[in-house]
Amino acid sequence: MERIAEQPLFGGAISCSLPTRFQTVSNIREVPDNQEVFADASRDESVIVELLELKPEIPDEQSASWFLQDLASEQDALMEMESVSQLQPGDVPFLDPSIVKGVAVGKLKVSKSRQSADAANIVRIYMANLRLRSVKTDVLISVYEPLYISALSESAASVGSGFAVPAAVAGCSSALEVFQTILRTLKVHDWALFVN
Repeated sequence: MERIAEQPLFGGAISCSLPTRFQTVSNIREVPDNQEVFADASRDESVIVELLELKPEIPDEQSASWFLQDLASEQDALMEMESVSQLQPGDVPFLDPSIVKGVAVGKLKVSKSRQSADAANIVRIYMANLRLRSVKTDVLISVYEPLYISALSESAASVGSGFAVPAAVAGCSSALEVFQTILRTLKVHDWALFVN
């Protein structure tokens, strides 16, 4: 069984639980102050928790899909939207039930950092948008699951090319299970984080 541990975010102001195979990326490279980034290099999977200034002009029921489409256009990625839904209060039990919690799932064809289009991988992204209107913040939680790695991608050196090994075969939680665990365990300990 995979080991899962509570992970402090933003200096402990927020926490959630993650499989211990995900390591913080800030030890390797610089990460913006408004993000917490974790990666499992052996599977090329990553988790990003991001705090953004609330975009009040985006309708609540479209917010998660809007942020996912925005991410795709930022990365010059081709995207196929797979599903858009709203979470139930029980899915994020430690947040006020009245907070709007949208989810969008999409498949992106995208190249790593500065690589050319012919090195594009196919990645599924699970994205939740938690709209903390009282503190004017949009929280984005994204879990990246590679489905297919191009032989030309820089990821191929560490994880190999071709179709990704399914989580069940690798003996670990699936990206969807990781995503659900984060949401189920997400807690805000210090609301002063959002004041500055």
